[in-house]
Formats: sequence, structure tokens, C-alpha cells
Amino acid sequence: MNIFRRFFQLFAKHEETETNEMKFLIVGLGNIGPDYEGTRHNIGFRVVDGLAENIGATFSDRRYGFVAKGRAKSAELVLLKPSTYMNLSGNAVRYWMQQEKVPVERVLIICDDLSLPFGKLRLRPNGSDGGHNGLKHIAQVLGTQQYARLKFGIGNDFPKGAQVDFVLGQFTDEDLAAMPERVSLAVEAVKSFCLAGIAQTMTQYNNK
Repeated sequence: MNIFRRFFQLFAKHEETETNEMKFLIVGLGNIGPDYEGTRHNIGFRVVDGLAENIGATFSDRRYGFVAKGRAKSAELVLLKPSTYMNLSGNAVRYWMQQEKVPVERVLIICDDLSLPFGKLRLRPNGSDGGHNGLKHIAQVLGTQQYARLKFGIGNDFPKGAQVDFVLGQFTDEDLAAMPERVSLAVEAVKSFCLAGIAQTMTQYNNK
């Protein structure tokens, strides 16, 4: 009897471990409030909104952010839109990593990138913040730059000295027309990251 009990305990523990191993924290960076809604800097919010719609998840207002949960095949996804404002994004990321027991290797941060043309994607397993305040704070709080990030290009068509206005500005009509297709591609890239791994996803989606 004890042998059978031990077997089922080990099986249950293995099953729990497998479940935890398939849980991912997907964070879209942005700023809350009507003044920032739809801006280039909020593209992370837009992508996780698209992901939530794709997997049938609904956001609720929780501590440090808006959270939605759902599944993409075998992967359990926790989606987060921090409510801390961009410069304090790390506080939300750390809290929800701890809350959901998600290790850093299964965290994906989605953010805007000035160095990429509009809609281009670039997935990286680590790297510098590149001047992005959200990535900078996440690295400071986590104590590492070894976390995956999916960068969504917003272009850099602005005159010298106008970077802040550009980043916090609205997308052009041309960009908005292409937005659904590009966001859909980003959503598929996120799902691929969770299901196929970062190496295969980088090969398939980078610079598309």
C-alpha cells in the first residue's frame, strides 16, 4: 500500500512540475491612462490585447497591472499589462513572476523599438535595454538582463530632438492600416516562443 501511495505522490509531483514548466508570463509594456492610449510606446499593450483576444482571455484589474490568463495548446499563459507606468515596469514583472512562480527563462517582455521599421519583429534572449526605460527598470529590479524580449518596430521618422514626442505620439494612418496584420504576426511569434522555444521562433519571425 505504501509503495502505491509513494508512486502516486511521485506522479502527482511530476505532473505539477510539468504544469509549472509550461507556464509563461507575457508582459506588454506601456503607460496607462487616456493620454497614452494607442501611442507608439504602448505597442506592448496592443500586442498582449491581441494575444488575449486570440486565446479567449479577459483582463482584470489586479495589483501592479491588468492580468489575463489562458492557454495556447499545452502552454499556460499569464498576460500582464503593468499599471506602474513604463519607468517602473520592473515592479510589476517581479511581483507577477513571484505570484505565478514563473522563472525568468519563461518570461517574455514585449516593447517598442525605434531602431526597427514599423511592424518589424526582433526576438532576443537577452541584451541591453537600448535606452528603453521599461527594459532598463526590469533589468534593475530583476538584477539581470537575461530575459527574453520581443521588440516591435515603430520606426524613427522624426526630426532631431523630437524623439519623445514621436514615441509618445500616435501611429500614422498608414501604420494603422498595416497594424492588424503586424500585431497578428507578433501574437503568433509569442505563441511560438511558448510552444516551440526561442531559437526556432527567432529563426522563423525575426525581421519579418
